[in-house]
Amino acid sequence: MTMMDGFRERIALAMAGGKSPWGKGAGGSGGEGPSDENGGSGDSDGNDGGGSGGGPRNPWLPGGSSGDGDKPRRSANIEDIFKHRGPEGPRRGGPGGPNFRMPERPGGKSWTPVIIAVGALAWLSTSVHQIGTAEQGLVTWAGGKYSHSLDSGFRLTAPWPFQAVDKENVKEIRSEKIPGGSEEKLILTGDQNLVNLSYLIRWNISDLPNFRFRLAEPEETVREAAETAMRESVAELDLDTVLSGEGRAQIEQNVRSRMQAILDSYKSGIAVQGIEIDKTDPPDSVVDAFKDVSAAEQDAQRDKNAARRYAQQLLARAEGDAAAFNKIYEEYRLAPDVTRRRLYYETMESVLGKTDKTVIEANGVTPYLPLPEVKRRSQQPPAPPAAAKEGQ
Repeated sequence: MTMMDGFRERIALAMAGGKSPWGKGAGGSGGEGPSDENGGSGDSDGNDGGGSGGGPRNPWLPGGSSGDGDKPRRSANIEDIFKHRGPEGPRRGGPGGPNFRMPERPGGKSWTPVIIAVGALAWLSTSVHQIGTAEQGLVTWAGGKYSHSLDSGFRLTAPWPFQAVDKENVKEIRSEKIPGGSEEKLILTGDQNLVNLSYLIRWNISDLPNFRFRLAEPEETVREAAETAMRESVAELDLDTVLSGEGRAQIEQNVRSRMQAILDSYKSGIAVQGIEIDKTDPPDSVVDAFKDVSAAEQDAQRDKNAARRYAQQLLARAEGDAAAFNKIYEEYRLAPDVTRRRLYYETMESVLGKTDKTVIEANGVTPYLPLPEVKRRSQQPPAPPAAAKEGQ
């Protein structure tokens, strides 16, 4: 135990630059060597541990070998073991080494103040921000905590990293198309029919802090709110109304108001600018049958319109005949005989005018005259001469 304590003391003295565990230092001024039982100093051979003795030398110090006994030896220090050494061997001078120096400016002055000034200006420039006319800035503290908002123009904040500014265009009208691509979006109508409906949503940011911090996925929230409002609005109408132009306008207005109410309840900071229905068609699986039904409905509507026109014509004709009869009756009341005779003549003329017979009541006239045949021959073109026929 006593031997271990002595060894530890010697190691401590070596690391602290004190007495050497191998004897006195150079010039006899070092620490004394270990004492023997008789109180003498030195090793077992009588040699002391000084630099001039013949005792063991420290192999890690200059002059520590047996061949350099004349060189002075100093106390052992653990820093001497690792001095000027690295993972690649002894360190040497060069760029970045012990002898490296910064280049000087003309006049012998140092570049360090200039570099510090430029770095300070660059750091301070992070506190100046230009916000566009359609933009708004969102200022957050280090860690992402919201501080305040910035309007358009030049604005000042604390430099980075104390405060950061994120700019966003709040005037831009953004759009979301539902469904995306060529997908089918089937919605149930009020009369239990399905309609394939696609539409476009136009919206913008009305409150930037709420838009950023209230919603995790703003675009997805807009789509979900639009689908909810659209299904609710279509379920109130039947299929024919949904497919008509008037029904589309009504659905667009209802969807916009309901969608805005949903987003306001979320405090989303989003303003719905409009809904535009692009297509309202039946499902693809029944589109052929639906076309046949539509064609039949169009034919029925065409026949109905023709019947209405014919009825209107008959009614107008009947009304005209009734008005003419009333006028004749007024004349008949004034002169019954004359009016009666006139009506008889007009009736006989209208009846006999459609026949091809001629009746003549006069003396000295042949009872039968082929007047229709004469009339027909007079209307035919004259026959060509016989000479002309033979020439042909």
